Amino acid sequence: MSRSVTATPFVARVGERADFAAAVARAAAGRPGLLLLAGDAGVGKTRLLTEAARDAESAGAGVVLGHCVDLFGVDDGDVGVPYLPFAEALTELRERPAGPTGGPSAVEAVLAARPALRRLLDLGSPEPDGADAPAHRLQLLDGIAAALAAAGRPGHPLLLVLEDLHWADPSSRDVLRFLAARLRGQHLLIAASYRTDDLHRRHPLRPMLAELLRRPGVRQIDLPAFSRDELSDFAAAVTGAPVPDAAVQRVLDRSEGNAYFAEELLADAPEPTGRPGPVELPGTLADVLRARVEALPEPVQRIARVAAVGGRRVRERLLVAAWSRAGAEQATGAAVEAALRDAVAHNLLVAEGRAEWAFRHALLAEAVYADLLPSEQVTLHRCYLQTLQAEPGLGSAAQIAHHAVRAHDLPAALAASAAAAREAAGLLAPAEELSRWETVLELWSAVPDAAELIGADLVEVQMAAATAASRAGEPRRAAALAGLALDQADPQRAARLTPIAAFHLIDADRGPEVITRARAALDTLDTQGPSVDRVRLLAAYARAAVNVDDDELARTVAARAIAEARDLDVADAEADALSSLAIVEAPDPQTAVDLLRRAVERARTAGEQFIELRAAHNLVSTLYYAGRLDEAREFGDEVVERTRQSGLLWAGYGISLLHFHELLRYVGGDLRPPELPTEWAPDSAVESLAVVGLYAAVARGDRDVIARARAVHADPQRDPFLALVSGGTLIDALTLAGEWAEAVDVATELLGYLRRSWNAYFLGGIWLGALALAALADQTDHDRRRSAGPDPARLRHGDDLLAEVERTADRGRPRGGQLGPEGRAWLHRARAEHARLHGSDDPDRWRTAAGEFDVGYRYEAARSRFRLAVALAGRGDRPAASAAATQALGEAREMGARPLTERILALGRQARLDLPGTARAVAVLTEREDEVLQLVARGMTNRQIGEQLFISPKTVSVHLSNVLGKLGVGGRTEAVAVALDRGLLGTSRPTGSGL
Repeated sequence: MSRSVTATPFVARVGERADFAAAVARAAAGRPGLLLLAGDAGVGKTRLLTEAARDAESAGAGVVLGHCVDLFGVDDGDVGVPYLPFAEALTELRERPAGPTGGPSAVEAVLAARPALRRLLDLGSPEPDGADAPAHRLQLLDGIAAALAAAGRPGHPLLLVLEDLHWADPSSRDVLRFLAARLRGQHLLIAASYRTDDLHRRHPLRPMLAELLRRPGVRQIDLPAFSRDELSDFAAAVTGAPVPDAAVQRVLDRSEGNAYFAEELLADAPEPTGRPGPVELPGTLADVLRARVEALPEPVQRIARVAAVGGRRVRERLLVAAWSRAGAEQATGAAVEAALRDAVAHNLLVAEGRAEWAFRHALLAEAVYADLLPSEQVTLHRCYLQTLQAEPGLGSAAQIAHHAVRAHDLPAALAASAAAAREAAGLLAPAEELSRWETVLELWSAVPDAAELIGADLVEVQMAAATAASRAGEPRRAAALAGLALDQADPQRAARLTPIAAFHLIDADRGPEVITRARAALDTLDTQGPSVDRVRLLAAYARAAVNVDDDELARTVAARAIAEARDLDVADAEADALSSLAIVEAPDPQTAVDLLRRAVERARTAGEQFIELRAAHNLVSTLYYAGRLDEAREFGDEVVERTRQSGLLWAGYGISLLHFHELLRYVGGDLRPPELPTEWAPDSAVESLAVVGLYAAVARGDRDVIARARAVHADPQRDPFLALVSGGTLIDALTLAGEWAEAVDVATELLGYLRRSWNAYFLGGIWLGALALAALADQTDHDRRRSAGPDPARLRHGDDLLAEVERTADRGRPRGGQLGPEGRAWLHRARAEHARLHGSDDPDRWRTAAGEFDVGYRYEAARSRFRLAVALAGRGDRPAASAAATQALGEAREMGARPLTERILALGRQARLDLPGTARAVAVLTEREDEVLQLVARGMTNRQIGEQLFISPKTVSVHLSNVLGKLGVGGRTEAVAVALDRGLLGTSRPTGSGL
């Protein structure tokens, strides 16, 4: 760490140092973490971080430091320099020599893959434009994460120290959230300190801390004040000699164990050590600091006052220039050097970084600033303002704006705020950009020549603020600002701005308003002939029409937008319109696919990554639901890799593409567990991918799959998509386990929830209805085998379910199109399950379902073929049943679908089918003895077995005695166990098989 600290020896904090050392060791082993060091101002956070960093370096870690700086001591970090602590850390990593951690190569490799990161290091990067700006920002965040990850190695982790998190700018807070959500396998430890006494009720750090502390890799260390014994050791270290107990007690009473306050009291006391006697102690820390500064030479006091107005840290050139403007006659090189040397000697300032000076403690800077008279504050702020206006390179536009406001120079404040907004936009810091533009809007009416000063009129400022609000995740604010700008613009200008405004309005669910505004704008632009503005308006108009489900309007407008975009070669608008047209052309999958392929190509030509990602996602989706699974898999793999390399994989469409990747693996028969990412992936993405992995987990027969599915399904705040997948797989797993009643209850609850969340005819309802019918049919089959009649209520429930499935298939088809192969297959399975429920297990229905699934849904095709075998066996057609079961068995074994394999084997034994690779029970037992043994394995009594086989209980007892003798066992339980070992029974109880 580069910051200079007091030379006082370090005492106490043994437990906290051990906590840091343990966290560093975990990071060295690939278990990253985030430590939040909390404590009051002056309690010793910086000293502890410094010692912990030294310990980490001794253990082989690399250490970099980033400061969150309150430039002026008043603003909760919200007017700071965006990303400042991370820019500092990455700059240091890039400039340090190659070694176990860091070095130019580690950062340069990331810069090459994530060009947006270059702007953070002031290396230049293409300006973000239009819809692609969010892509650049995501790439920037991903680049920061990747660069930090690249700096750590096994055994040599990177320790990133972030000081004064309570002053972090909004963008830095976003980065920390991003990192905390992606701590997974990296050799990285982040340690961040913050003041607890600064966190007022509405402080922006409060909600972020609550969010961070819910994450498993995040831990908070609360740094307490010194105990009496610790303070005694500290006092001796400060004074160089033991301090009398009475003096220690008085310092403890006054300082309440605060290290910095205690140090200042001890330094200020007339008799800190040695002879007994009273120690005169000032009333408060502010009194202590004020008294100490007032005792310093006048040049030192003057430089302290000027420095305090510059903030906790200030560049030397800026400090000297502002001091000169303040009228300090001694502001010669020699005088400045002497004053700074004296300030260091008196423990007031410390050298920091490159040609920068900082107060030894933030409390000291605050005390000096607070002691200035209001007129002195205004005068010194004006000195800084004039210096920065004369030499802009000495500071940022945000600094100029702040000093201008404090100097009551509103024109300068407005101009600097606009410049700061543009700087923030260039740094991809939308929250700061929005804040600056809103300052401009607040000052607008107070500055007569505002438009001339900033080179933009009010409408331009409002639209820029709207765009910043959208990027900052405030869609309602963006829509309000955009609507205000359109209302204030003349018709011609409003027409040109409508495409941009439409994006914000659609994002805020104001689609009908977009239609109205777009229609009016088009009336205006149609009088002027073809133009780029009109092309983009038409593309936005088409998107809005899709958004409000007006397909005919969307089709007409999109076709016109595409034609005009081609004529004028406006690739981004063409790609946007092609994506919209593809949605309404969904009834013709080939047409939709062709449109989306062209959309992807045109978006790539335009360099519009988000438009490309949207089109690519829609293309994979269209191919999947059209049953073109191989094409979907091939293109999906390509675009996932491309998206990963660009740093956009964890955008919404990127995560959805990963969902399709896992789904396509499953339906193709690859039942291996998903390879969950260990890279910088957000927890939400990892969790959702694990949920999608439940499809294969049920098919594999994972023993904990019900518990895993229940854990997700039980979340009352669950995302509807995750509810659909977790709930459907839970229904399936419960049915396989013979928990039929619960399976039906889950289906009933889930269908109601999703119909409320989506609509009454969401297509996933066909899948859920078919699964629920399977549970009802299995339970009814079980009852029939026990000679119980079907439950009328269950039959009525099944009738209602099938009716809902049929209505969904009729009304829920995408935009009036035909159901895809998967939807048709599940519809036929629902019909087959309904027939089975009513006792007429129809082979033709199962043959149809299997045929529909055979286009690439390998596991479901095998399941339906197994059901076909059951139905054929029930009709007495053993050869056909053997053929169907053999085919299903081969598929199930090859996929590793254990429950399905066991059910097919159980069917083979019960129906006496010749299946490859199986040992027939009759090789040891007679057919009747085999039947008896199978029913014994189900837990039936002799009377129940007799009723099932239409023989007397006495005859059952004879057959059972023969079984026990042939197997060489003495009881029923042992007979079942031996039969299982010899392969004469399946490895799971048939009662749960649903045969």
